[in-house]
Amino acid sequence: MKNASAVHGETDVDFTLDITGEVCPLTFVRTKLLIERMAPGQTAEVRLQGREPLDNVPRSVREHGHAVIALEPEDGAGPEGIHRLLIRKA
Repeated sequence: MKNASAVHGETDVDFTLDITGEVCPLTFVRTKLLIERMAPGQTAEVRLQGREPLDNVPRSVREHGHAVIALEPEDGAGPEGIHRLLIRKA
């Protein structure tokens, strides 16, 4: 987990998190810990992989009241490939 100056489309990303090596429920636990460190309005890009995290992490982010800005496959990856989730803290 680190601060990043990367740009995703037109949205500046304040934090990045790679959870591609994690399994549920740790995928959302690590994402939630990051969100807790963020200030309202800040954005994070989360790299995730696998059907379970792809379903559970965006849903859990929304359930906690935060915005899912984008969810896109990385380099045309299929459903089991790496995806980039862009979130904004409420």
